[in-house]
Amino acid sequence: MAKKRRREEAEPEETYEFKPPEFNEREFLLKDQYGTKVLMVAAVLAIIIGILAMCLHKAVHFGLGLALMFLTVFAFKHILALMKFRVDLMDQKTLISNYVMFLLLSLGVWIILLNPPF
Repeated sequence: MAKKRRREEAEPEETYEFKPPEFNEREFLLKDQYGTKVLMVAAVLAIIIGILAMCLHKAVHFGLGLALMFLTVFAFKHILALMKFRVDLMDQKTLISNYVMFLLLSLGVWIILLNPPF
């Protein structure tokens, strides 16, 4: 029987050394605070737009209030630019989450204000 020979010559294994990316804590904290400020502006603006949508619903037609909400979502970047916020510093997913939060909050305010006690 023939015996199989093991290769005594071991090929040198590549060693992988993990190098974490550089992390700038100050930049991270400033970006996080900036995102929180934009979120607060979006929340206040959503409440105001919800109230205006309710007034338009009572005065004219419910479609105008709904259109106002959606138009404000589409113009949100421009509104932030007018308020001197630099939108280019924010991530796209952060902006999208702000859009969704704005739309849901303004719809919620609108629906609550349309109920009879108000």
